[in-house]
Amino acid sequence: MNIDGHDVPCVLPETLTLEDKWIVSRFNTVAKEVTENLEKFELGMAVSKLYDFIWDDFCDWYIELAKRPLNSEDAQAAQNTRQVLVWTLTNTLALLHPFMPFVTEEIWQSLPHDGEALIVAKWPEYEEGHAFPQAEAEMKKVMELITAVRTRRSEMNVPPSKKAHLYVETASPEAFVAEQEAIAKLAYCSGVEVGESFQQAEGSVTVVTAACRGYLPMDDLVDKKAETARLTKELEGAKKQLATAEAKLQNEKFVSKAPQKVIDGVKDNAEKLREKVRMIEESLKALQ
Repeated sequence: MNIDGHDVPCVLPETLTLEDKWIVSRFNTVAKEVTENLEKFELGMAVSKLYDFIWDDFCDWYIELAKRPLNSEDAQAAQNTRQVLVWTLTNTLALLHPFMPFVTEEIWQSLPHDGEALIVAKWPEYEEGHAFPQAEAEMKKVMELITAVRTRRSEMNVPPSKKAHLYVETASPEAFVAEQEAIAKLAYCSGVEVGESFQQAEGSVTVVTAACRGYLPMDDLVDKKAETARLTKELEGAKKQLATAEAKLQNEKFVSKAPQKVIDGVKDNAEKLREKVRMIEESLKALQ
């Protein structure tokens, strides 16, 4: 974890980046849920949540995001990242200890820690000060974009070595601006530009998420006809989903009997689908 030769206390730094807040908040939620599961003897659910957090959130995302500050020339940013890594891992090992006592104890002893043994260490508890719902929502937007770009590149068999500039069109640019470097690294882009509107170059590849639309001008890597077919198919799927959501909202029985929370969820989903349909239709026009 890049801690050899560094004094890394097992405490969170005073300054947290967006991705730091995200992983801390995710751990905070998992700690609460795992504790509740254990108190109810729901061991399978507790293990499943820990597995998902360790592999999906911590390994697949945060460790990859951490490589950028760790390898940068900003010593303070690197140190802060080390502290978040150590804090998250040592506390995760504490949650995992009841299921894997010997392995977790061995790993814990090799990390900066407080106390003599993991078996008698303080159990991680939910803390209001470690809840960052806004950061989780913002990082979700960034992660969805990175995933969408990587998926499209994979579908077109574009190797990571071939990079293209990514233009991110969005009405909420804050998260994308804050994570421009991370997006460029993880989505294999030569650069990332964020704004409310861009003129789409002919032959651009388009990716659409709930929060943004991205353009990759890769004229020499994409089949225009195939891209049109893909967007057309995606548009058909989005329209079908929208029709289903609107039908529910027009159903008097559903509206009168369903909990308000469920109705609000359907309304929110319908609004997102309308925006997705609009953005896909604009992308198709740009390819004509």
